[in-house]
Amino acid sequence: MSGVRRVLGIDPGLTRCGVGVVDVDPMRRGTLVHVGVIRTPVDAPIGERLAAVAAGIRAVIAEHAPDAVAVERVFAQQNTHTVMGTAQASGVALLVAAEHGLPAATHTPSEVKAAVTGYGSADKKQVQAMIARILRLDAPPQPADAADALAIALCHAWRGPGLIGAAGEGGAQTPAQKAWTDAERVARTYLRARA
Repeated sequence: MSGVRRVLGIDPGLTRCGVGVVDVDPMRRGTLVHVGVIRTPVDAPIGERLAAVAAGIRAVIAEHAPDAVAVERVFAQQNTHTVMGTAQASGVALLVAAEHGLPAATHTPSEVKAAVTGYGSADKKQVQAMIARILRLDAPPQPADAADALAIALCHAWRGPGLIGAAGEGGAQTPAQKAWTDAERVARTYLRARA
């Protein structure tokens, strides 16, 4: 179908790295293409684990040929060990995207949640339920890493030019998309005021 964008979303992690591919048409309808989790053993050396994550992402790109890659942005946590592993996996994901000449972007967890649920503090179950509804799935994707990857992909796809209701364009938006657009506008106003 003309105008369809295919986006690979990645929820980075060393133990479980969620990957999800969606097609989004100009009317913002999403279709599931692929979803999965790349797993690595916790007792393996860090280099081997990162290589396994890279190999898994390369395999998804080779099989599904996305137009873009979106990665969840690393955020501060109490557990520095966890945030370091997530940051390393995120870097690998961005590197693999660059190797394939794919445009890549990062999105914060609250930005992703607002995009798919209309609420930036939604919990994992709410995100999973909305992903199932948006993609017309019989059941929410499991585990949560897989649902998060699909949410990241949808968040990014909905930002694209040429979509009905995209930022700066006319058209109908879902309540979640409107809330997200409004939140982006407030953030831009805030940043301009601070400059």
